Amino acid sequence: MKAIILLGAPGAGKGTLAEGVKNATAFLHVSTGDMLRAAIKAGSPTGLEAKAFMEKGELVPDDVILRIVGERLAQGGPDDQYMFDGFPRTLEQARQLDAVLEKLGGAVNQVFLLEVPTPVIVSRLSGRRICKSCGAVYHVTNIPSKVAGICDQCGGPLYQRPDDSEATVLNRLEVYRRQTSSLIDFYEQKGVLVRVNAGTNPQAATAELLSKLA
Repeated sequence: MKAIILLGAPGAGKGTLAEGVKNATAFLHVSTGDMLRAAIKAGSPTGLEAKAFMEKGELVPDDVILRIVGERLAQGGPDDQYMFDGFPRTLEQARQLDAVLEKLGGAVNQVFLLEVPTPVIVSRLSGRRICKSCGAVYHVTNIPSKVAGICDQCGGPLYQRPDDSEATVLNRLEVYRRQTSSLIDFYEQKGVLVRVNAGTNPQAATAELLSKLA
């Protein structure tokens, strides 16, 4: 069992690159959020445990998340290849994921660090606009609506989420750096960290990642 991880700040393009890798390879794109929702819907013991935390408004603990991940991976075969997008987020999660994979005879083979200059991330996120009526997503530069402030699809008003304001984006980036600096060091010391220039267009970044895929 083989696993790779896409690691990067908010706005680094993890989801877009994950889609490109999935379409070009045999890797299965696994989302911890999707796994969590599936476990809850299936009513599994671990899913019910996670649901209890969520109903109390609490974060689901790492050990519960990792059990859900382990249960999902155990459903696959020894030759399956998995791609994690934005997980693990902390050093403890990384160590627990290693333990889960080791039990299944697998390992994290490569961790792709998507590097994007801060001004590019701020531009990507602060330029995002969302339709209040239908939820369609635009960007003032990359995907502008035909009429400024108006949704092409339903004519509803477009707005900027509070999370996407420049000040909030900069704060999110600082939190990300604090959380992941030890994680980056961990994977670098293991010799599996691969840096990818994700500050270009998605096609170029995906091509670079694929060229470095072992």
